[in-house]
Amino acid sequence: MNPKESELILKRKEGGYSMLRRDFLLSSASGLGALAVSNLFGASMESGKSIAADNPLLPQSPHFPGKAKNCIFIFNAGAPSQLDLFDYKPKLTEHHGQPLPDSLTEGIRFAFLQKDTARLMGSHRKFKQHGQCGMWFSDALPHIADCADDICMIQSMQTDQFNHHPGQLLMQCGQAQFGLPSMGSWISYGLGTQNQNLPSYVVLSSGRGPSGGATLWHNGFLPSVHAGVLFRNEGAPILNLEMPPGLPPELERKGLDVLGELNRQRFQKVQDAEISSRIANYELAFRMQMAAPELTDLSGESNAILQSYGVDRQEPEKRSGRVGTGNHYATFGANCLLARRLVERGVRFVNIMFASWDHHSNLDAELGYNAGCVDQPIGALIKDLKQRGLLDDTLVVWGGEFGRTPLGENRIGRAGVTGRDHHPNAFSMFMAGGGAKPGSVYGKTDELGWAPVVDPVHINDFQATLLHMFGMDHRQLTFRHQGIDKRLTSITRESSVIDQLLI
Repeated sequence: MNPKESELILKRKEGGYSMLRRDFLLSSASGLGALAVSNLFGASMESGKSIAADNPLLPQSPHFPGKAKNCIFIFNAGAPSQLDLFDYKPKLTEHHGQPLPDSLTEGIRFAFLQKDTARLMGSHRKFKQHGQCGMWFSDALPHIADCADDICMIQSMQTDQFNHHPGQLLMQCGQAQFGLPSMGSWISYGLGTQNQNLPSYVVLSSGRGPSGGATLWHNGFLPSVHAGVLFRNEGAPILNLEMPPGLPPELERKGLDVLGELNRQRFQKVQDAEISSRIANYELAFRMQMAAPELTDLSGESNAILQSYGVDRQEPEKRSGRVGTGNHYATFGANCLLARRLVERGVRFVNIMFASWDHHSNLDAELGYNAGCVDQPIGALIKDLKQRGLLDDTLVVWGGEFGRTPLGENRIGRAGVTGRDHHPNAFSMFMAGGGAKPGSVYGKTDELGWAPVVDPVHINDFQATLLHMFGMDHRQLTFRHQGIDKRLTSITRESSVIDQLLI
């Protein structure tokens, strides 16, 4: 570890605040926590060396007191149509079938749409206001709409990218480039975890998976212990985690102790921070052998909770062809419940991935399928977190990589206009809990939903705001790589925290 990295780690530990009871019990950094972990797992304490010494995931103090401690980021890969879910545009429906003025499309790139002959396409969904705040939702999301007074809606999101993989990288990693750490990895690096028996960053996926794949939860140049760990939906949650048959735990423990000592000796010689991550990963895998099966066993949940999340729902007869095979209704419900169980156990960041919302055609039917899949479990998740007193410090985020056009897609060689093309100019996201301002709407698009007319929000501004909610300054949360202090938000753009989104 070079002096600059040591300085940055020191910065993360400065300016802390009092430890709450849940933090104290969950953290093995505390004396009782370290003692419990060492006793439970037989960790070697020889030569006065504690289990904490090799653990880069120990809880770290933020730059300043933040309201959020955990995040559940629901990433709807493929880009949901904001015009059919959140952004009510009666004028768009009124002008259905008319051309858009050339002044709006000049210099604009589309993925497939032929702009010379494209026409405005209104939504077929029915919209109404919900909650005391009067927030607009379409009839596709009745359960989420029921949480309107807990939601902070952003109607004026913008991105620089108009194709899926670059757009997904920008949303998750701050730039449209390969090899960068994801948002969850940055938060894990900055704050560590409150549970030493599970990963700091977990990924749950259903549908066919995002086109960006594992590049969306990669650790990049950060130590590998901060990478997202993908949990499977069937069988053992993590491959190759189960202990080999006939191998007693005591023998495995002794083997890890010897391996750990060899790695520590190597670290003393080369001072490579990745060796500490290697030690931590081996130890974490050993501890997860008991923790992961208990986590994924839902038998202890009440029938009311299981039904509210819809973990036993059946697939509709008419399903979307964009999501692949499997019972996604049940899987997504189980993933939302697992997300609650993960943050309950102190896991710092959970990505729930669902794909795909790429509705270039057959929009009405396929968006209806997708919305039906995610609506009930997300509504249940927000309400469940709130009922358990976890929503105050758990940030729930809904988002995709960009939006969809107010124009119907008229792709060459395809009969009819039944979908929307990619639209980076304007789209919607929402947050709940974790210090987000409840029952509020930020930003506004024009009467056709083409572009923001009030308070545009770039993705990097959103990321700066999210880190701020965790008590992290996006300009100070850096890692020196190739001679540059890298960060989540682009170093070539001036990003800003949006205070109006916060309590």
